[in-house]
Amino acid sequence: MNSTLTTSVVRERLHTLVVIDVRTPGEYADGHLPGAYNIPLDDLEHALPTLREVADRGDLLMVCASGTRSQNAGTTLSRNGIPAASLEGGTAAWASAGEALHRPATTAAPKWAMDRQVRLTAGSVVLLGLLLSQVIHPAFQLLSAGIAAGLVYSALSNSCAMATLLGKLPYNRTKRTDRTNTLAALRNN
Repeated sequence: MNSTLTTSVVRERLHTLVVIDVRTPGEYADGHLPGAYNIPLDDLEHALPTLREVADRGDLLMVCASGTRSQNAGTTLSRNGIPAASLEGGTAAWASAGEALHRPATTAAPKWAMDRQVRLTAGSVVLLGLLLSQVIHPAFQLLSAGIAAGLVYSALSNSCAMATLLGKLPYNRTKRTDRTNTLAALRNN
């Protein structure tokens, strides 16, 4: 990763940056920086040739919810010789600074943000483990303990295996046609 840019720097330079939002399509639809293109982190490898072309013409800014996934994306780009910056604090910092998020008009049912999906899944598995430990066998408490340990590790490592797994579910993935259209729009930018 070449650099991390603050909200104020991005505000000043937004018109000169090509913004790549690496969140899931549902998170992107919930609100993104104006002009941002959605290339989920899981699709980044497919987009490398196009991103290399775009980086040759201008500066790339990687964005996610908090900055963690965009830094991971920047590391991947850097390993492939593609310079990019990351928005410090992600869209959360952008919105907290009073900056507008673009929310496209849609008739589709809203998708849940990844952090909400993780909370629902983790909470459900913990409750299931506790319930099964009372009804079937006390060893099912280990299921709850495993989720707790995973959450602690997630906080300490600033990564989330559960979010990675949930991101692979069909409703969190970009349709191939959407990815193709996004990459074509980037090439023509």
